[in-house]
Amino acid sequence: MTRLITVTGATGALGGRVARLLAAGAADHDAELRLVVRDPSRAPQLPGAEVVGHPGGYADEAGFTAALAGTHTLFLVSAAEAEDRTEQHLAAVRAAVAAGVQRIVYTSFLGADEGATFTLTATHAATEAALGDTGLRTTVLRDSMYADFVPFFASPEDDGGAVITAPAGDGAASFVSRDDVAEVAAAVLLRDHPSTDGRVLDVTGPEALTLAEAAALLTEVTGRPVRYEAQTVEEAWATRRPSGAPDWEIEGWVTSYTAIAAGEMALVSDVVRAFTGHPATTVREHLERHPEDWAQLAR
Repeated sequence: MTRLITVTGATGALGGRVARLLAAGAADHDAELRLVVRDPSRAPQLPGAEVVGHPGGYADEAGFTAALAGTHTLFLVSAAEAEDRTEQHLAAVRAAVAAGVQRIVYTSFLGADEGATFTLTATHAATEAALGDTGLRTTVLRDSMYADFVPFFASPEDDGGAVITAPAGDGAASFVSRDDVAEVAAAVLLRDHPSTDGRVLDVTGPEALTLAEAAALLTEVTGRPVRYEAQTVEEAWATRRPSGAPDWEIEGWVTSYTAIAAGEMALVSDVVRAFTGHPATTVREHLERHPEDWAQLAR
């Protein structure tokens, strides 16, 4: 029997990658593909993929329920960071249940827990709990921090160099390539195997890097001297307040670094190799494959 796999976030960096991989492999796995997007004009044009416009996003629970009609497996990409993101996710889970979805694969974050240092993981913890309460078949992909974030940690300086300023101490993070995350997600979605039901998979890179090591790597790859300067939490808040971002967002930025300092992002797993058949991509390999990720640092 043909399964309908519905992908959310297909206009984004991760969802788009997953959608392309699914389009390439759907026919071999007796599956059909639907992309639910806010703006159909931005959806990737993929052979055999149905595009459904849903401008209201997860918050429009009734509209999302309708968009999921006939879906067997849902790839639920976490919403953009927002103060009401938890409520959006819970609405999306309720919609999936109401639509009769049988299986959900959700993108969470490494170490998701209400008590985690990184405050934004509380949303993922609440979503994981809601998924567990549905009784549906679920798989949670807890992604580490993305490798393409690393260049954006660095701010150019007047002397031609760049600096990463953060309260991360000497902690390390297992940065993961979004390419690898997408491959793992596509493999889980296409296989539809009971062995992944109820599992929480930590999707990480092959090594954990300190921000000092990340700065040295950026120097080598981009040609611009990059250094790491450790901050206190108070200094981190002071340097980020001028952005005008709300406190909940600044707290998320700052605690992402203090979580690194606390060792909460250093876990390295073998999930990428287990599901793709190849080793996880290093940060260096990712940056060399994707120079667009560090174009603002290129010299």
